[in-house]
Amino acid sequence: MQILPSGQQPASGLALAPFRGLRYAQNRVSGLAEVTSPPYDVIAQDAAAQLRAADPHNVVRLILPRHDAGNPGDAYTDASQLFRDWQDQGILLPDPRPALYVYEQAVRGGEEVIQRGLIGALRLVPLGAGPVLPHEDVIPGPVAGRRQLMEATGANLEPIFLLYDGADGAASRLVAHVAGSRPPLVTVDTDDGIEHRLWALDDPAEHGVVAADLASRQALIADGHHRYAAYLQLQARKRSGREGPGPWDAGLALLVDSQAFPPHIGAIHRVICGLSAPDAAERAKAAFTVRPLPARLADDASGLLDLLREAGGVAFVVAGSGEAHLLTDPDPVQAEAAMPERSARWRALPASVMQELLLGRLWGIRDDENSVQVYHDARRALRAAGRPPGGTAVLCQPLTTADVRAVAAHGERVPRKSTSFAPKPRTGLVLRSFAYG
Repeated sequence: MQILPSGQQPASGLALAPFRGLRYAQNRVSGLAEVTSPPYDVIAQDAAAQLRAADPHNVVRLILPRHDAGNPGDAYTDASQLFRDWQDQGILLPDPRPALYVYEQAVRGGEEVIQRGLIGALRLVPLGAGPVLPHEDVIPGPVAGRRQLMEATGANLEPIFLLYDGADGAASRLVAHVAGSRPPLVTVDTDDGIEHRLWALDDPAEHGVVAADLASRQALIADGHHRYAAYLQLQARKRSGREGPGPWDAGLALLVDSQAFPPHIGAIHRVICGLSAPDAAERAKAAFTVRPLPARLADDASGLLDLLREAGGVAFVVAGSGEAHLLTDPDPVQAEAAMPERSARWRALPASVMQELLLGRLWGIRDDENSVQVYHDARRALRAAGRPPGGTAVLCQPLTTADVRAVAAHGERVPRKSTSFAPKPRTGLVLRSFAYG
């Protein structure tokens, strides 16, 4: 996956360093499936409650800490104390030697490997023309929150997810060899039918093989833009203070060869509270062809997504208040007027049309965390739109990998929260504490 345009190569490539991972002591918890979780930003409130109930040491208590307003401090200091307590109690233990970790996700039973990559401490570089390229914009609130959590705990609690073109390189061959010939450190079956396996590479010679292979490569951030931005914020704060260089010059990351394991990209849907679906559909008629859908489909997420796929092109479903409408054929003149300083490539993205034309120009709504809720699951989006005081769900089609690569290759970024790469790494299998380098 060559990201930069021809002739523009990064000054230096990727660097993925070994570290002493913190891992759960399996004899101190009910099970690794019960103490690990999905990434923080895809966990709904009800799912977070289920994870907390699964085991008192579930990692969600660290990545999504809750604070009792009657106690001193805040949620981040609570997470910091809990993190220290779990280490003091032997719940989390450091591995004896620095390692890179081979991480595999497979269909339960191991017959089909879905994804396999390397977890390590990724050297931080400024975003832009360097070896680590973004494709999505970030918003300040979540970045600050993730940075505060890392600063309080002195740790990277979950990896970001990057894709690179391994081109049958030495690192990819090593990863495949390790997974095919060595027993894993841990095997975890989660309730989504995925089997997770982890191996530790603690041989310095193998670290050298990886370093040499990655030194000329570049990677695209698939998932974790806010966390990477938080990595950079924390690094800047540390370097401007007394600490100077240190373990904050790297961040926990999973690096996957996209040639060996092509990613799947899912859509991220919107919910606008306080805007009724009938009003939303009526206002959309100013720039879209709007077709009312049968009432029986209003709560049928699968049926609505099927209609979107059949429509093709730039299309959306707006639903709520017991009705749904299909929006197609956006007016190109109005779309260009809504995005006057953007490239034709960027204006053609469905996510751009949704953000700038539908939400911004027609509905007068800024697509940010204060005005708009985001959902990776269409069913949850429809349910949220139906809760009092009511609202409108906007169901979208996913961007293609080609869309994302083309935008990133020309130094642009897709609108915020418009891609959901999968499968996402499981949080809690290995953590990185600054105390261990």
